[in-house]
Amino acid sequence: MVHKRWFRVFIFFILLFLLILLISKTTFIFIPIIQIMGAVAFPIIGAGIFYYLTKPIMLFFERHKVPRILSILLVFVLIIIVLTIFVLFIWPIVRDQVTNLVKSIPSMINMVEDFIDYWQRNYTAIPEQVITAINDFTNNLPTIIESTLEYLFGFISGFIGHVISFVAGVVLIPFFLFFMLKDGEKLVPFITHIFSEKKATNIRNLLGKVDHVLSSFIQGQLIVSFVVGILLLIGYFIIGLDYALALSLFGMLTNVIPYLGPFIAVAPALIVGVFQDPMNLVWVSIIMLVAQQIESNLISPNVMGQALDLHPLTIITVILAAGSIAGFIGILFAVPFYAVLRTIIVHFYSTYVESKKDKDDALI
Repeated sequence: MVHKRWFRVFIFFILLFLLILLISKTTFIFIPIIQIMGAVAFPIIGAGIFYYLTKPIMLFFERHKVPRILSILLVFVLIIIVLTIFVLFIWPIVRDQVTNLVKSIPSMINMVEDFIDYWQRNYTAIPEQVITAINDFTNNLPTIIESTLEYLFGFISGFIGHVISFVAGVVLIPFFLFFMLKDGEKLVPFITHIFSEKKATNIRNLLGKVDHVLSSFIQGQLIVSFVVGILLLIGYFIIGLDYALALSLFGMLTNVIPYLGPFIAVAPALIVGVFQDPMNLVWVSIIMLVAQQIESNLISPNVMGQALDLHPLTIITVILAAGSIAGFIGILFAVPFYAVLRTIIVHFYSTYVESKKDKDDALI
């Protein structure tokens, strides 16, 4: 019996490797499909995020006897109101703060150069290794600046095409969102109607788990990021940090990346704070630490619950692996993709175990 089981496992992996080999030899078939999927991925993903954010609002209206179409229209009105408030009242302040921050960069560089000159004039008080490191950095600074400028020009040259694609995607998002809100509940019956009743129930359970994981992550992560951004804004205002609104908004955006986001968020605030007052290095660190403690101990457990149940080390490993493969996009979507994949695998395994008792319960 044991030998037969290992033989089945061996056959499974042989078939899997043959399938991978077949796919690698027929990439000319899959590349156009991948390109088509990539063209519509942005509006679909964007609409999906808005779908999970606005679905509770639509359901709230429906519970108060508002028709589905009117509920969707009210959701769009709320989105327009929020965007209008942001554009009219928040964006001008952020824009001015970012502009002033960019203008202050030369003075920051001069301060760094003066500090390096001061160190070089006091060789006796500085370890030789530190002096060597500073000199190496100073000598390599023109090369670093040149490579950075080349990267920026290359980025800008490709940025125009990305902007056009982005604008087209943004225009399509409301249309996708409207039909997702209107007909989203019809997807599961459409998928399951070709299966027997037991298999259809099993698939409904699987899709329900996937929906719950995505809903918990998207709603939870964005709510958590918003609260962290507010906490950072309050803390930055208390210590009088320059460009507080822009830095807290940056922290809010980067906090959507689990675990790595807070470290990215605090970096510009620390840099700005040090040039304003060296003690801000301590105050900004304390503010970020307090915000993260409140988020990890109070907000996240109550907002996300145990829906994801992912170990921190697993999340960090997944993010680093996804970042090396797909860059920033991989980092952004690594955790929900892994959570969904794990949910599917666990469900299939539990179904496989149950199918040993009754083969009608097997999905495959």
